[in-house]
Amino acid sequence: MLKDIREVTDAQEYADELKYRWTSLLSYRYIGRNHGALNTGDVDNTVTLRHDMRNAAGGLLVSPLSITSPEGGGRSDLHAVPNPVIHSCQILDPAYDVRRIEVVQSEVLKEGQRMDFSRSKIVDADNPERVIAFTEGQGVSIGTPPEGLQKMDEAKIEVVDSPDLPPLWEVFGARRRGDGHWELPELSVEFASPDAALHLGPQHIVLETAAIDLAADLMGTDRVQMQMWHVMFLARGKIGPFRVDGEAVKGTDGRVGVRLLLSDEGNGDRAVTSGSAVMTVVA
Repeated sequence: MLKDIREVTDAQEYADELKYRWTSLLSYRYIGRNHGALNTGDVDNTVTLRHDMRNAAGGLLVSPLSITSPEGGGRSDLHAVPNPVIHSCQILDPAYDVRRIEVVQSEVLKEGQRMDFSRSKIVDADNPERVIAFTEGQGVSIGTPPEGLQKMDEAKIEVVDSPDLPPLWEVFGARRRGDGHWELPELSVEFASPDAALHLGPQHIVLETAAIDLAADLMGTDRVQMQMWHVMFLARGKIGPFRVDGEAVKGTDGRVGVRLLLSDEGNGDRAVTSGSAVMTVVA
């Protein structure tokens, strides 16, 4: 099992461990999201879109948006050990012809002793008047790091768009099992937050992949566009593999809803994350 950074008491050892864990984490680096609160260098809140961030109809997947703008408050890993509680994303524009997105108007709505609330807007980086999505979330601080931590140099991953790029679920280790369930593998450093728990990035990706699969099975087409996405992080995923269970139901006007539950099979089948999605079939 990975080390929980909260067990590290020496300040320099904590700084070294945080840098190792932050620079090993795949979620933000693979999506191409720079976090100025943690990374050295210029602030850049844009993400260049690739075809692996799009669905079968050519619209945006929700998981890259939710990773780009995870929300959950304003405290970074330099000042807290943050843990997500709730995330939601409403997609207003599938952004078929958008090249880059940008996170703007990031607001900390409330910062309590442990619980924080925030929201952001995602726009077309080349046309900021064009709003792509709203995101908002709630997070909790589960620990306090030593004082004096500094921003870190992070090795960038330059992912060049090409028809040969694998789907996001494959990059993040997900697979569809023989019994039809989607799963993530046992926890590893590339997919873990510093507190040795399954990071939100792989969770959004596997949950959305399962949601699209369930919707496609019900509607007879995988040309579906996410409109509303809501996730509740119930417990820290510690061991894995992590299994997704779900159900899809038909709505009106070509809409389909999906409910999902991610469970940690290696930890007594503990429920880790609940999610719900509303999608619409694209003609």
